[in-house]
Amino acid sequence: MPTKTTRFGLAALLAAAVSTLAGADDATQTIRAGELTFKAPTTWKKERPKSTMRQAQLKVEPVEGDKEPAELVLFAFPNGAGTIEANIDRWESQFVGADGKTPKATVEKKKGTNVDVTRVEISGRFVASVQPGAAEKNNKPDQRLLGAIVQTPQAGYFFKMVGPDKTMLASKAAFDALIATISKTDE
Repeated sequence: MPTKTTRFGLAALLAAAVSTLAGADDATQTIRAGELTFKAPTTWKKERPKSTMRQAQLKVEPVEGDKEPAELVLFAFPNGAGTIEANIDRWESQFVGADGKTPKATVEKKKGTNVDVTRVEISGRFVASVQPGAAEKNNKPDQRLLGAIVQTPQAGYFFKMVGPDKTMLASKAAFDALIATISKTDE
């Protein structure tokens, strides 16, 4: 039978755990981009988008062993900018596998708050153009892309997070949590 002191200690521990869980929402920031909102960890720092094509841009600090941060960018294109499959093909073409071939993405259907989401994951050597349409290409080994595509009647939204593999693997759970919070506003 637990003593009074033990019961008090357990009650304090339980209260601390509940307080931590209740404060979990404090660890996120709500971001509005076009007709969508989503929650991202506060450790992912909002930045000013580098171009007008970007609705939102966040920087994810590298984990130990990685030298560069990851970047999450949200693009929005009226009328969708092609099919979901065409966009996945384009993302795949931005990578080269260890065998020198274009790797196949892992694609899953997920649910946001009130939208359908296509989740995409690809890894390998990142060889996309440094800027859209530029001849200069990236050449970064051991990179990973976590992507999410949401199509609404008004636009196609493309969440594209790319960075060093260790940092991206450490960010997967937070990215999936973000997907679950994507919501289309009524405005």
